[in-house]
Amino acid sequence: MVKPHGRKGEVLAQPLRGLPSVLEPGMRVALTPPALKRDRFCTVVSVTDTGDGDLVSFEGIDDLTAAEGITGCYVLANRDDFELDSLDAAYTDLMGREVVDERFGSLGTIVEIMSTPANDVWVVEGDRYGEVLIPVIEQVVLDLPDTGTISVHVMDGLIDMDK
Repeated sequence: MVKPHGRKGEVLAQPLRGLPSVLEPGMRVALTPPALKRDRFCTVVSVTDTGDGDLVSFEGIDDLTAAEGITGCYVLANRDDFELDSLDAAYTDLMGREVVDERFGSLGTIVEIMSTPANDVWVVEGDRYGEVLIPVIEQVVLDLPDTGTISVHVMDGLIDMDK
């Protein structure tokens, strides 16, 4: 949850980078970290795509103060409540794609995607540099087209130059 929106308890929610939005009305979700003065579980009432994330309202979160109380929380959905096809596709579409650095050239291809609390990390394997870990952040990922080569700017120290 990024920030409250309006006075009726709506919040702007953004999916983790590289993942599609999966929230749907009627879905029962968990808010984490839990808080002592609110229910850990709640039901999604409405979801509106704003282009900058989803404007979401939850049952029991009906004013600005309550919305502020869940700002910064992560929403956890039960995997049985949504189709995994869209989630799997987000990862599958990246696997095997070539990653090219503006200074070092081809780093190899994405062989694994690790999720961390801060951001995803691509594990890139290549002949020249071996394994390179690429943090999926705006300062590093320069161009992420739907298909084809991904352009990055690798920060100093992420490539073992001795290989």
